[in-house]
This record gives sequence, C-alpha cells and structure tokens, in this order.
Amino acid sequence: MKKDDLSKALGLMRKGDWEAAHLIVQKDEESPLACWAHGIVHLMEGDTSNARYWYREAKREFPAKPSIEEEIRALSAALEV
Repeated sequence: MKKDDLSKALGLMRKGDWEAAHLIVQKDEESPLACWAHGIVHLMEGDTSNARYWYREAKREFPAKPSIEEEIRALSAALEV
C-alpha cells in the first residue's frame, strides 16, 4: 500500500471516520502497516476479535489495554506523518 493511502486512512481515523478508513486499509492484506491500521479501525468499530486478527497479521502484539488514541499516534510515528 502506498504511504499516501495509509496517511489518508490515518487522517480519517483521527477524525473518527473508521468506516472510510476501513475502505482504504482493507485493500492491502500484505503490508504490516496496513494490517496494523486495519486492526485499529476494528478497535474503533468495537470489534476486538477482528482487531486481534489484524494485529496478528501485522506481527504486532495486541495491547493489554488498547488505547485507540495511542495506537493512532504510534502508527503515525511509524509512518512519519
């Protein structure tokens, strides 16, 4: 997935628009960053089991106490946005 696409999804996530962000991130099931973003949008949706799946696909440990804000900040730092 292009960095621009992930940045756009991240911007939507920051605005709370997980549905629009999901449309972007679901297009890439290979990139660890896209899989992580996919997990975050499912956290935003309230679908923890699906979020856990995408964190595994991203090779990331699922947080013991997930904080959507902290995850978005960490993803932003990883994207250097």
